[in-house]
Amino acid sequence: MTDTAARLAPGDQAPDFTLPDSTGKPVSLADHRGKKVVLYFYPAAMTPGCTTEACDFRDNLNSLRSAGYQVIGVSKDEPAENAKFAEQESLNFPLLSDPTLEVHKAYSAFGEKSLYGKTVTGTIRSTFVIDEHGRVSLPLYNVKASGHVASLRKRLGVD
Repeated sequence: MTDTAARLAPGDQAPDFTLPDSTGKPVSLADHRGKKVVLYFYPAAMTPGCTTEACDFRDNLNSLRSAGYQVIGVSKDEPAENAKFAEQESLNFPLLSDPTLEVHKAYSAFGEKSLYGKTVTGTIRSTFVIDEHGRVSLPLYNVKASGHVASLRKRLGVD
């Protein structure tokens, strides 16, 4: 699997980035300083697992926002693909495009993983909770698409 030494740990400074959202507008992590951020990496728009996960975030966004969290999704998909995904699923949070995988790699969210018993290289479904100061408070690697948001809410104490 992925080299665990490169993975982010609680207290690490979250790698800063600027990526285009689904409209092409640049979004920076620095724009969210002073706010708590749930940053999640998903393999591909409009695939079953990614749709399940995105819809779970959508359906739980109000409670996460009430607890002070902003949700941002990141994939290698182009902005137009993310726009189509957001429209199709009525997603109410930004989806950012990282086609060069630079940000994926900075977060160790790209590498070897097991898929149906085979080792492949790709996006590692991961979620990072980042505090108001831009530090990682909770890094979660190899999360499951289904049930992940409920588990995350429980860990964050969000009702």
